[in-house]
Amino acid sequence: MTIVTELKQKFSSFIDIFDDQKPKRIGIYGPPNTGKSTLANRISKDWTDEPLGTECEVPHETRRAKKKSNVEIEHNGKKVNIDIVDTPGVATEVDADEFQEYGLDSESSERRAKEATDGIADAMKWLKRDIDGVIYMMDSTEDPFTQVNMMVIGIIENKDIPVLVLANKIDKVESKPETIADAYPQHKTIPVSAKEGDNMDEVYKNIAETFG
Repeated sequence: MTIVTELKQKFSSFIDIFDDQKPKRIGIYGPPNTGKSTLANRISKDWTDEPLGTECEVPHETRRAKKKSNVEIEHNGKKVNIDIVDTPGVATEVDADEFQEYGLDSESSERRAKEATDGIADAMKWLKRDIDGVIYMMDSTEDPFTQVNMMVIGIIENKDIPVLVLANKIDKVESKPETIADAYPQHKTIPVSAKEGDNMDEVYKNIAETFG
């Protein structure tokens, strides 16, 4: 072995150790109103005692990616240090009229629609450049075969990013998490209620195993 080769191997090992110590940047993705911010807040409060952002029934409440750094999750001896990135809900289009149904005036609706559209572009930039893993949220009361779900999961698969699929809102009577599992059998699907905290232990177990 030459001196140059030996130095390269030692340097490579040093980089691997350094990379293992850096927080994994985990993005929470999905369509609007699937519970992404609710999940981000629950994870953040469970492990840091602090919320990450605001929650609201009005679509596109999160219009810029929000990050909570150095969240250490441990389950059965397995640990992972992550940065949680709560991203804007991804949609193919944003209709300003939709916000008026929630009591916003015309000017506020137009402004929110523009900010939401910019936020979607921001979320996709994060996905393509700065994300180490994805928690993909779907509403288990709705049809999982949507253009947004298929598009974003396709990008995740194409970039070979580790992903957990969460079938959220199992606290609702009309919930059918099995439809999501059947729609995307290539990925593990975890039924969960981010609002009520149902099955969060299973979520933390899989976060530690998948991203650790």
